[in-house]
Amino acid sequence: MQEPLTRRAFHVFCAAGALALGGCAASAPRAGIDAKAAAGELASTGKLRAAINLGNPILASRSAGGELQGVSVDLVREAARRLGVPLELVPFNSAGTVVEAVKARQVDLAFVAIDPVRAADMDYTAPYVIIEGAYLVRNASPLRRNEDVDRAGTRVVVGRGSAYDLFLTRDIKAATLVRAPTSPAVTDMLLAQNLDVAAGVRQQLEADAARVGGVRMLPGRFMVIEQAMGVPKGRTAARAWLSGYIEEMKASGFVAQALARHRIEGAAVAPARA
Repeated sequence: MQEPLTRRAFHVFCAAGALALGGCAASAPRAGIDAKAAAGELASTGKLRAAINLGNPILASRSAGGELQGVSVDLVREAARRLGVPLELVPFNSAGTVVEAVKARQVDLAFVAIDPVRAADMDYTAPYVIIEGAYLVRNASPLRRNEDVDRAGTRVVVGRGSAYDLFLTRDIKAATLVRAPTSPAVTDMLLAQNLDVAAGVRQQLEADAARVGGVRMLPGRFMVIEQAMGVPKGRTAARAWLSGYIEEMKASGFVAQALARHRIEGAAVAPARA
């Protein structure tokens, strides 16, 4: 649901006039934040190493020429520019490998779904986009609703370590989870191993349905995923600066424009932090 026009106009006005109008909500999270300290934490090796998850097509993909692109790429490039630090984009094929890289401190920043399990090793900003987790089944499947999935004997394939894996591990009571190496592999594994349900980001599954045929989406969603920036635990200056940065990027329209520019449908800009 869109914000009322007056509120959207206020946010844009605040983002544009933040330097002159210190009382605007969009600039408030940045007050007193030490950008130099944040830059030091984010580029402690001399460059900002940003994990880019190609396993989630809403966040990132490769162009026809092989270049990394997407809303996460746009956000981190602008952040590095503002902080005045060199940037290295480090591509990954799954959220699980991104989280492991954060834990091992092989990267300085990641774009991940907020989940309490991951919070043990990283600190998050507020979300910048919200996306949906959905189910895909064969056309002949007797399953018609999301509520039908969690039954004994139903085998659900999900990308290992993904937000969907973490959520369903907690939520599923009777069905059996089967883990694919990455989220983009779940539909092929569904078909190859004669499983019952594939779980993942709606856009990826819809693209798979068009590619392979003979499958359909279950209506609605089984979860809402909040995508945020994450940094290794303890980098308090970095998290504080990035939190203010994300709020500004949402309020100014930067995130919405990036989604439109990369032709991303089905994702919504997350609401401003209360």
